[in-house]
Amino acid sequence: MNLMAATPGIDDGTLALRLAALELENSQLRGDLAASLALTASLREANEHLVLAAVDAQTSRDDAEETNRRQNEFLAMLAHELRNPLVPINVSASLLERSPVNTATLERLTGVIQRQVGHMARLLDDLLDAARLSSGKITLAIEPLRLAELIEHAAETVMPRVRERGQELTIASASDALVVEGDRVRLTQVFTNLLNNASKYTQDGGRIAVAAQVRAEGGVTITIDDNGSGMSIETIERAFDLFTQGPRTLARSEGGLGVGLNVVRNLVTMHGGSVGAASPGLGQGSTFTVSLPLSSAAAPSGVAGSAAPVAGVTRRILIVEDNNDASDVLRMLLEVEGHQVEIAGDGNTGLALALEGRFDAVVCDIGLPGLDGLELMARLRAAGADTGARPLTIALSGYGQPQDRERALAAGFDRYLVKPVAPAVLIELLAVAVVGR
Repeated sequence: MNLMAATPGIDDGTLALRLAALELENSQLRGDLAASLALTASLREANEHLVLAAVDAQTSRDDAEETNRRQNEFLAMLAHELRNPLVPINVSASLLERSPVNTATLERLTGVIQRQVGHMARLLDDLLDAARLSSGKITLAIEPLRLAELIEHAAETVMPRVRERGQELTIASASDALVVEGDRVRLTQVFTNLLNNASKYTQDGGRIAVAAQVRAEGGVTITIDDNGSGMSIETIERAFDLFTQGPRTLARSEGGLGVGLNVVRNLVTMHGGSVGAASPGLGQGSTFTVSLPLSSAAAPSGVAGSAAPVAGVTRRILIVEDNNDASDVLRMLLEVEGHQVEIAGDGNTGLALALEGRFDAVVCDIGLPGLDGLELMARLRAAGADTGARPLTIALSGYGQPQDRERALAAGFDRYLVKPVAPAVLIELLAVAVVGR
């Protein structure tokens, strides 16, 4: 049918215009539709990319978490394996020190061994703490603490090194009224690390000074000054970064892993404080400054003294340890103290002996063949061995993380000691805690 003929009143020109307009509109609609389809395809493609990116990001997070978990497990195992041989070394040195034929030379060699064992233990602790801090796995046990007591304990720890190098350490007595809120172990660790660092980079015969001052705006500032090797501006800027150390010779006479100051910064920050470093330049000494908030609590009362060890009392002690060297020297040490000692080299044998109930104390490793120390203790308690006069049970382990301690105490151990424990600590613990059980 002829459209123009069937549409009265509309001339050919008008109709042609309308047809052209309709064609243009249809063309625009087709263009819009094509654009919409292209946009839809683009959005679909973009969404696919976003989904893939999200999957990749989650995979990366999972991989990072798995890597972090494996790293922490490796570091824990590394510390355990390195701590184990330190036990026989440390205890052997203690036995040499007690030798009736102890000479001046033997005494010097014994001191060297003991100091180096302590140095190794601190390096392991710093390495593990750096890993735990980076993953947020350290918590603080906060309580009011006397600042003077914290500094005093840190100084006692570093004094063997200071004396060995003929250095002079002076402490301007902090008032007993200065009380901070903090974790006793961690704040002592902060000051110990800073004092060790000062001794490390100060020459033999050098000077180290500690002082505390209340700030006008509140809080307290503790300074550790030395007249040692000093620092350049570049070293100061990176002093608290992980695995960073000052310039050193090929001999690496200062030692260290470059993690101690990083641990200090993280621990001080967790206490709501800050730490900084300054130096006039190379060869002109250094100053480290720790700022901590003061506590509004009253100064805590002094810690009650431990009961005096009972001299000349023979105790029956079971040692469960699969390292033959460690068990042998521990036996020798305790027998020198007058105790009767038996040894079990695996968990099953240790449990069988412990169940006989003939012992006043059980010193037990955690990583044992056959039956680990945690399971041994759980079975010992479940068997009813904790009724009546049960033995004192001491876990002696190379695993030093807080969760390791918690698991051991939850299993039934009375005490938890991390290798290499100082022989005097073990002897006193056995002598005091066994009495009256």
